[in-house]
Amino acid sequence: MVRLEDKLGIRASDTANLRLDNVRVPAVNLLGSPDIDPDRSFAGVMQTFDNTRPLVAAMAVGVARAALDETRRLLSEAGVEIDYDRPTARQPGAVAAFLAAEADYEAAHLLTLRAAWMADNATPNSLEASMAKAKAGRMATDVTLRCVALAGSLGYTEDLLLEKWARDAKILDIFEGTQQIQQLIIARRLLGKSSQELR
Repeated sequence: MVRLEDKLGIRASDTANLRLDNVRVPAVNLLGSPDIDPDRSFAGVMQTFDNTRPLVAAMAVGVARAALDETRRLLSEAGVEIDYDRPTARQPGAVAAFLAAEADYEAAHLLTLRAAWMADNATPNSLEASMAKAKAGRMATDVTLRCVALAGSLGYTEDLLLEKWARDAKILDIFEGTQQIQQLIIARRLLGKSSQELR
């Protein structure tokens, strides 16, 4: 191991820089097919993302849900009640911010369920996987930061998990392709353009 990375978030998972010199891997230990088709290699890797992007989106949805649940508890302890039957404009500002975060969460949650269902049912889902990943990654970062702010100074301490979730959320916006990559894939799919036509 060359070095162990010191990271902003997901600190429970080690990230290390490894260097292998003069390593031979026996054929029985190779991943995938030993017959490598260089013309299909990149496409095969990209197709793998159709299954892994919904998983990353699901992680983002889970982190955001945890932050929302903790924030709801804190607001309730502070005497701030969330009333789904009253218009947002007639409730405290903290409730309005919470409801906006929860709406953002619901949109990402539904996109993620759709992309995952399609992957589970072997239905082409490149567009949906990228949409779920883009929405959920951005949502998790926005929602966890909003929850930290709603918790006030307590949200910035290590007494609660809110600050940890806010740090952890950012990688879920980066894993499996950044926002820019997801938006490019979505645009290509919606416009029917190839990677050569739309870069």
